[in-house]
Amino acid sequence: MNACTNMVSKKRGLGFYLRIYGKILVQDLKSKMSYRADFIISTIGMVISNLTGFLSFAILFRNFSSINGWTVYEMLFLYGFSLIALTPVQCFFDNNWNLRFMVRSGDFIKYCFRPINIFFYYISEVFDVKGLGQLAFGIGTLVYAWGKLAIPVTPLVIVELLVFLFAASLFMIAIMNFAAATCFWIINSGYFMVVMFRFKDYAKYPASIFNGFFRIIFTFVIPIAFIAYYPSLALLRPENVPLLTWLSPLIGMFFFYLSYKFWMLGARKYDGTGS
Repeated sequence: MNACTNMVSKKRGLGFYLRIYGKILVQDLKSKMSYRADFIISTIGMVISNLTGFLSFAILFRNFSSINGWTVYEMLFLYGFSLIALTPVQCFFDNNWNLRFMVRSGDFIKYCFRPINIFFYYISEVFDVKGLGQLAFGIGTLVYAWGKLAIPVTPLVIVELLVFLFAASLFMIAIMNFAAATCFWIINSGYFMVVMFRFKDYAKYPASIFNGFFRIIFTFVIPIAFIAYYPSLALLRPENVPLLTWLSPLIGMFFFYLSYKFWMLGARKYDGTGS
């Protein structure tokens, strides 16, 4: 019998997990604040990295007034939107990067003997504060592009923005859940995680600029087009919104659910040997 097949299945309410997460978060932040220099340097590095992406658009649009019908401010809107949508996977799910090491060393076994959901228990141990720098830069970029595009600010538009940001974040979280969980079956799964994470760089571009083959791949196989392109169309091109945009919240929740079940399947098959 595998080590994690005996996980306690008692169901807990949302309030229980929120209280537990609050306590774990406080302890994690305290440990990180004890190394303030590392936090400050890492945050500055995150901002500089995102600033580089911002400047790449400026250089690109010095030579082109638009790309396949997309103006510089529309592209900046997509960029800011994608940075905000990617923040949850950066902040809350960063521990997925350590999963393969825990599995290989056998230390993952400790998560199998607690009366709590194993996915929540493992993921909640790490909160990446650096992601807040990315969030701030993403909000600034989005607000700047929003003003230049003169998008109306109404309660309905704000609700749409929040719903589609939530939906967009689910896609990247799901992609990384799938990639991380491959370590339960593949020894060198780190390469797979890196490749999947690199695909996020394409999220800031409209899917319409890619040829038909890659558009299908980025929509139905590795759905990075749902991280910014499809959700943003509801705000950028409200007169011509495709069905996939409206369906993105449902598709995102379903995709996240599949990734969660895949992650849990791997955990249940874990035998504690790290092999």
